[in-house]
Amino acid sequence: MENGIQRREIVKCIIFTIITCGIYGIYWFVKLTDDTNIISGEANGTSGTTAFILTLITCGIYGYYWAYKQGQKLENARAAKGMPAASLPILYLVLQFVGLGIVAYALMQNELNTLNQ
Repeated sequence: MENGIQRREIVKCIIFTIITCGIYGIYWFVKLTDDTNIISGEANGTSGTTAFILTLITCGIYGYYWAYKQGQKLENARAAKGMPAASLPILYLVLQFVGLGIVAYALMQNELNTLNQ
């Protein structure tokens, strides 16, 4: 655990999300947002709790913006570590748009786990 970011097992996160009917997914969303802010150096970025509330208030519309911004932050973190760009903002946005948000979460977590080594 570097920088206060916990490594999470993706399969366990998905299983817990399914078993709890999405409740764990909310926690995972919040932690993904907060961890991405830390690893990208944007500690004052929108917190996970705020992002979740905005997603609720806008009936999910903010979630598309959130997915794109997560991709941008992770791209910035990759660049800071000298890793090549991977078009993450577009990938996460498309996955979110077609209803595969949990796949986007898994890919974000994988990216966080990789960047936090």
